[in-house]
Amino acid sequence: MTVSPMIAVIFQATDAPSPFYSIGMMVALFAIFYFLLIRPQQKRAKEHRGMVGAVKRGDRVVTGGGLVGKVAKVTETEVQIDLAEGVRVTAIKATLQDIQSKTSPKPANDSAAKSKKA
Repeated sequence: MTVSPMIAVIFQATDAPSPFYSIGMMVALFAIFYFLLIRPQQKRAKEHRGMVGAVKRGDRVVTGGGLVGKVAKVTETEVQIDLAEGVRVTAIKATLQDIQSKTSPKPANDSAAKSKKA
């Protein structure tokens, strides 16, 4: 066997895979992306909408910009937040990152507990 027939054997065309195989791979990739990326994001968005919809006067909130304050007034799309005495800002509800209800337990402060015992 000479070199040219060997090259012909090496580079011999193989059969193309079935079109169903290609479609199956695309469906499998979409399923992986859906369960790893899309579905968790939709779940977080749904939780955020519920949290923002339940905000009420007196709740302690954190905005997307990092402002922390107490809710003074709630409208359909906005909240007024008291940041300090005499300082009130209006924020869009969707920009709220965290809401702590006034009934939720506050975290323990170890330094305050130690000073009371001493």
